[in-house]
This record gives sequence, C-alpha cells and structure tokens, in this order.
Amino acid sequence: MQLSIIALFSVTVIVCISYLGLYRLSWQRAIKLVLIIVIFEGVLRKWVLPQASDQIYFLKDLFLLLAYLKYYFSSESKYRFKFSFFNIILILTIAWCVFQAFNPSLGSPIIGLFGLKAYFFYMPLMWILPSLFKTEEELYLFLRNFMLLAIPVCLLAVVQYFSPSLSPINVWAGGQEANATAGGAIRVTGTFPYITGYSSYLMICVCILVPMLSLQQSQLWKWLTYVETLLVIGTSFMTGARSLLTFEILFLIGYASILTLTKPSIATRAAKKLILPIILISALVPRFFAQAIGTFFARTGTSEKDYQDFLARIFSAFDEPGNAMQFKGFDSYGIGATHQAIPALRNLLRLPSGELTPPAEGEMGRIILEIGPFGFTLWYALRVALMFSNWRIFMQIKSPFLRQLALSFLLLQVINITNQFVFNNTLSIYTWFFSGCIFLFPELEYRQSLSYRYWASQQHV
Repeated sequence: MQLSIIALFSVTVIVCISYLGLYRLSWQRAIKLVLIIVIFEGVLRKWVLPQASDQIYFLKDLFLLLAYLKYYFSSESKYRFKFSFFNIILILTIAWCVFQAFNPSLGSPIIGLFGLKAYFFYMPLMWILPSLFKTEEELYLFLRNFMLLAIPVCLLAVVQYFSPSLSPINVWAGGQEANATAGGAIRVTGTFPYITGYSSYLMICVCILVPMLSLQQSQLWKWLTYVETLLVIGTSFMTGARSLLTFEILFLIGYASILTLTKPSIATRAAKKLILPIILISALVPRFFAQAIGTFFARTGTSEKDYQDFLARIFSAFDEPGNAMQFKGFDSYGIGATHQAIPALRNLLRLPSGELTPPAEGEMGRIILEIGPFGFTLWYALRVALMFSNWRIFMQIKSPFLRQLALSFLLLQVINITNQFVFNNTLSIYTWFFSGCIFLFPELEYRQSLSYRYWASQQHV
C-alpha cells in the first residue's frame, strides 16, 4: 500500500513537471520530445520507478494529448479534409470501432475508449507532420540527430548482453526479472521495457539509416552513420528476435529490388555510396558480434525442421482470423478486449471484468476477436489504402532522399502487415508518424519549387 502511494505521488509529480514543460515548449518541440520519450520510457519503468510501471505506461499518451491540443488550438494551418478513398475508409473504420467500444462483452465502455486509443490515438501525427518540418533540410537534421540516440541505446544493449541474467541491468518493466535467453545469453531490451519495443525501434532505425547511408554528408556525420548502422545490425542478433532479422533481410531485398526496377538512376547512385558501408559492416559485424550471432542461431536452429517450424509460424498469421471466428462468428468481444494493458487498467480503475476472451497471440486474430470480421476488413483496407498512397508518393517525388525515405516507410508497412501494430506502442507511434510522408513530401517539394521560382525571379530582376 505504501509503495502504491509513493508510486502515485511520483507519477503525479512527473505529470505536473511534464505539463509545465510542455506549456513552455512549442508544440513542434513537444511532438519531437514525445518521440524521444518513447525510447527512454523503459528507463523509468525498469529502474527509476518500477513500482509505478503501469502508470508510467500512460505518461507519453498524456504528454502527446497535450501536444495535440496545443497544435490544434494554434494558428498553424491545418490539414484540409478531402473525400479521398483513404478518408472514406477511415470514417467507416472509426464509426465501426466507436460502435464496438460499447460492446457489452467489454464489461465497461472505459475499456472500449482505451481500445480506440490503441487503434487511433497516434494517427493524427500523420496530418501534423507537414506543419512540423518546413524544408527537406529540417527533416534531415531531425533524422540525423534522432539517430544519434541509437548509439547510447545500442551500447546499453551490448552491456546487457555481456551481463549476468540476474544483474539489475537485465530487468523488464516493473523490475520483473528478464527470463528470455538465447543460446544461454540474455535477450537484450536496451532502454525499452520489453524485447518487442527494442526490436521495433531497431526496425525504425534500419528504415532511416539505409537512405542516410546513400546521402552526401560531412565526414563526421558519415562515420557516425556507419557506427549507428554497425550497432543496430549487431544488437539485432542480441535480441534473439527472428522477426526482426527477417524484417531486415526482406527490407534490404525489397529496397534494392524496387529502387532498381523503378528508379535505376537513383539506385545506381545509391549503390555507389553503399559500397563502403556494406564492406565495413560485413567485415566488422562478424568480428565484434560473433558471440551474438552464435547465440542467435542457437535459438533459431539451423536444421530443416527448425526452418519449417519458422515458416509455419510466419504463415500461421493468415490462419488466425479463421481460427478466431469460431469463438464469436460474425460478432466480437469489443475493441480493446485483448489488449495487454487491460488487466492493469481494470485493477487501477476497479472496472468490472468483461467476458473472458480466448487466447490469441497474433494481431490479425486479436483484431477479429475485438472488432469482428467486418471491422477486420475495414481496418486492413485502411492499412492497404495507406500503402497505396505511400507508393503513389514514392513514384511522384523527385528528390532522391525523400524518395528513398518514402520507399523505406512503405516497406515498413508492407512487411509488418501481419505483425503487432495496434498492440505494439513503439511500432504504432513511429509508423503513424512516418506515414505522414504522404502529406509531407509533396508539400516539401512544392515549397522548394516556390522558393526556386522566387529566387529565379529575383535573379531576373
């Protein structure tokens, strides 16, 4: 009881400090700060205030809500709603999910409201993005500085890997003992509460670093990018996450193939810039991370049976919707019913227990259970429509750097279509944020063209 009071008081102090800090910050800096808080939230949940882990889970959302309010009440020009195919699907999806928020199987509509938060709360970041960056250079500087954080985060993961499993540095959220190992070594989490969060962060890093490697930079920042890439690839093996390594392989294959087939001139220039980092990383990763590579393959196995089991697990995601339908048919348990944070929310607010949901590991099965087959169709139609919008922008954009970023974020969405998204805060917030490229990149090129026309007219005068 005493620990609960201390935890509640500590969280209240943090919220007050955050509010006062946000009040003084511009909404632009507040949004960027939230993206950084996501990376270091686990520090509070694991080491600083483990007894308040469940409460701190909601802290970034409160902070982001305040940032939203500050943006929408500002004089900044806002995104103008248009009746596009994507927006029509979005309206239908939101309407159906609001209906499911009042599903009696939930036991309380508060659970439904939390479910709506999980599905849609980070989506406004898409429309905010065009107001966040005014030029391509601003975007580059943000990404460059953002990737600097990967160095301390990955170095912490290296320390965790070589530390005993019972070491205080190897704990999960709430001070829970880390019990996931691979080949006898601990599976690292970095600054994140769990392995999933760190793996998702590394996916985002790969999506940013590959275009950055082909960009013309100063010698300092070029070598810093090499170091970041080395650490990201090396610690990927330390996570023991097969889905992460699969993502990285599919990403690199898709990136090279699509760029070569659609924009061969950009692919040729990028290939020339990537020769040196590819050689360096190929030589240094086996040298410095040999033990991590060994423990990774010890977990995944190298036999034919292990390979078949891994493939079966991947393709089982497509069987989950049909398996989940046998419990409720065309009905559902309500949005938010299977979210991992619901037990903590019920205990915190003393909510009535709803109808017991069957176990479902994959996201596609869980979405069927939460919003039913109709909602499932709408949700994935929305995500596919977002991919097509991203593809269209990729084909239209002239800037090589923006085009490669657009391709990276498209592959992030495509490869993760069956993976955790709604139920993975880290992947969700960053995916929605970078999905805003469909609005930002055309706007950046339009501003650039206006600037060029003004400069040309001045030169003429």
